[in-house]
Amino acid sequence: MVLQDLGKRINAAVTDLTRAPTMSEKAFDGMIKEICNALMEADVNIRLVGTLRKAIKSKVKFGELAPHANKRRIIQQAVFEALVDIVNPHEKAWQPKKAKSNVIMFVGLQGAGKTTTCTKLAIYYKARGFKVCLVCADTFRAGAFDQLKQNATKAGIPYYGSLTQTNPVTVASDGVAKFKKERFEIIIVDTSGRHQQENALFAEMVEIQAAVQPQQTVMVLDASIGQAAEAQSRAFKETADFGAIIITKTDGAAAGGGAISAVAATHTPIIFIGTGEHQSDFESFKPESFVKRLLGMGDMSALMEKIQMNNGDQKPTMKNLAEGKFSVRDMRDQIANVSKMGPLSKLAGMMPGGMGGLMQGMDDEEGSMKMKRMIYICDSMTEKELDSDGKIFTEQPARMTRVARGSGTSVREVEELLSQQQMMAGMAKKMKGMGAAGQKGAPGALGAGGRGQQAQMAAMQKKLASMGGAGGGGMPDMGSLMKMMGGGGGGGGMPDMSSLMNMMGGGGAGGAGAGRGGRR
Repeated sequence: MVLQDLGKRINAAVTDLTRAPTMSEKAFDGMIKEICNALMEADVNIRLVGTLRKAIKSKVKFGELAPHANKRRIIQQAVFEALVDIVNPHEKAWQPKKAKSNVIMFVGLQGAGKTTTCTKLAIYYKARGFKVCLVCADTFRAGAFDQLKQNATKAGIPYYGSLTQTNPVTVASDGVAKFKKERFEIIIVDTSGRHQQENALFAEMVEIQAAVQPQQTVMVLDASIGQAAEAQSRAFKETADFGAIIITKTDGAAAGGGAISAVAATHTPIIFIGTGEHQSDFESFKPESFVKRLLGMGDMSALMEKIQMNNGDQKPTMKNLAEGKFSVRDMRDQIANVSKMGPLSKLAGMMPGGMGGLMQGMDDEEGSMKMKRMIYICDSMTEKELDSDGKIFTEQPARMTRVARGSGTSVREVEELLSQQQMMAGMAKKMKGMGAAGQKGAPGALGAGGRGQQAQMAAMQKKLASMGGAGGGGMPDMGSLMKMMGGGGGGGGMPDMSSLMNMMGGGGAGGAGAGRGGRR
């Protein structure tokens, strides 16, 4: 993955120095040299690397450190701050306003992934309550409108484009006017990919910008662009004066540092990164969080945001849990929610320290297949069976045989799923009524999915951030999570759903912690 090797090398250099029995200035200089070499090999601009080198040395004056000073912590903090400074443009990113038309125009090179990214951004804002739409002003590339149409239809987002109108300025202007009239809050305009030397396309970009008057112009940069990133981003900045950058294809094998160099070259904030081809492979970018993940420190806020975005409608399950129940259908819903979060290896970078390392070695394909088989089992049940407490299967074992045959699985797999469901039902029974503890009116707020739930999520994120990745009561049991997905020699068994539930709910091991937190 882009920058993954860079992160490992930087982390290894810092770790080797800080774990040494004695730390000398010569070893410190060696660490800086290794970090700089790693950055240059990742296509980070050489001037930026020089700036970083000076920043670290100025923060850590090795010869002036007091004998009792915690050299390890000082060095780690200096490296962290210097790396954050590279990706931090010190410019506040623009934010759309509710109840107003916010036009966002996309620009970038051919093949950077603009059309896909337009859809991902639309989905991001739609999930946050904005009325969102898409306009295809790319009349240059064959199939551009069809691609946007397919993406938008799949995501349930209104779109505008034309198969007959060849003037992109007219298409963009008509589309924006139409959606403004219909009071859409986020209007995203996709434009033709272009190259620095294509003056006609650059002129067209300026015309579109003048016609639609965007509140925000976003440049999309391919993470594999390399050293050309600075020159290209400067050319676009001088022409379109974009106010934000989105880096795509960070799941590839390229170095990726060139795209980050564009931030320093144009003093423009990176606002999102694309981490894969799927519509959910899209993350908001925060310099501190990014560097934490780069250094293996984890990024709990990103993990909690991902959990929150993929949690779906939790009201039925929350209602059941408040009553001390956990049906087979609740079990299925939780499995589906976890599967939406993507491959576990992608979550690894968000996990602090050793837990992320445990997850990175997992077989995503095997884990994904196990989740799918669990869904198949549940989908082969009748409505009565899904809404039951699971005991109907022990009372009538023939039902398990029927479900196994219908789902193409084994009776053993059905038994294991039901065993996990029974364990969760037992936990739910113990948790009954505990959700209200410490928060007056919590059950009602949770049931409504309103501010109470948002407040709880914010409090949970704050708690996790304060833990500093130290794996406390708010963390899932990653050993069990690894084992359940087959990464720990679990054989063909079913996932440990108690760990999954804790992960989805943000609670600690043993149900009661989650209940006291009020999340469930």
